[in-house]
Amino acid sequence: MGRFFDNDFPMSQSIDELFEDGLQRYQAGESVDTLIPTFKDLSARAPKNSAIYTCLSWLYLLAEKPNAAFKTAQKAIRITPQDPQAHINMAIAILDSGRKGVREHVELATQLVMSVEEVQADIRQNFKEGLTRKPDWDSLKRVEKWIFDS
Repeated sequence: MGRFFDNDFPMSQSIDELFEDGLQRYQAGESVDTLIPTFKDLSARAPKNSAIYTCLSWLYLLAEKPNAAFKTAQKAIRITPQDPQAHINMAIAILDSGRKGVREHVELATQLVMSVEEVQADIRQNFKEGLTRKPDWDSLKRVEKWIFDS
């Protein structure tokens, strides 16, 4: 957490710029292990930014850390309850950690995803990208099927 003043986080860059930089690094294929500290630092600097928590929970899922993903998805949902990706991350984290309560999040995500076509395209792309990084991700495949085949 003490990285706020090093070269990775110049103080002149806004949270939005740092967030966009992190997304670009992710999209360029950077390892989730190097991105997690970046997004953790961002969440500490912007604790009410649900998009940061949603991204961090996704990174934790990719890193096979479902308990951390669960906690960060919970924070994202508390801040922005209508974020379908946060509910999808929560559903996957529930499955990956063996918890109960997946149905509520799948149902909410399905309602949110199906209400806007642009959102459907984004979520489909997120599923596709997740399977590109982690091809044998069974819980992701299950949640995708539940949302789009319901």
